[in-house]
Amino acid sequence: MAWEVLSIIGTAAFAVSGAIIAMEEEYDLFGVYMLGVVTAFGGGAFRNILIGVPVSALWEQEMLFRIALVSITVIFLFPNRLIRHWARWGTAFDAVGLAAFAVQGAMIAVRLELGMSATIVAAVLTGAGGGMIRDLLAGRRPLVLRKEIYAVWAALAGLAVTLGADAADAGLYFVAGTVAVLRILSAKYGWRLPVRKLGISKPE
Repeated sequence: MAWEVLSIIGTAAFAVSGAIIAMEEEYDLFGVYMLGVVTAFGGGAFRNILIGVPVSALWEQEMLFRIALVSITVIFLFPNRLIRHWARWGTAFDAVGLAAFAVQGAMIAVRLELGMSATIVAAVLTGAGGGMIRDLLAGRRPLVLRKEIYAVWAALAGLAVTLGADAADAGLYFVAGTVAVLRILSAKYGWRLPVRKLGISKPE
């Protein structure tokens, strides 16, 4: 049950996230749908390539594609006065998508009986992969490459799922919820990872 719920939540959240950014960049209708769909399914494609699951498995998820398309359509039809508040609650959508897909990616790796390292990487790629593709296509620096904490929370989800491989659905929901809250808090309060500066002058 947790698998289906997390898939639906992650797909809808990332589809909306991609569509909103496409509209911010003034993409046309086709571009909005393309960026929304790519954001929703890009991380899963990365994960499948990494752990040996056929990429074609993505095309078997007809229900999730419908959910993504409906989510994009709804946000596209939202009144502008509501979408303008994206800066306030957009991080929440991205955090929910990150958490849901990170846990889902880790679950797949555990089912395939992969090691801890592979499980953590699968969680990171599934959780952050779609957002990376979204930002690159929109001409933005990916969140995962900025100073703020992002992919680390996905790695934490992968570690938690690995250590509690036999956890019930409630435990998986708890991990996803915790990761989403941590991501929102890190964005709100500006938590950063350590940065080492070399003091080398950049070329003109």
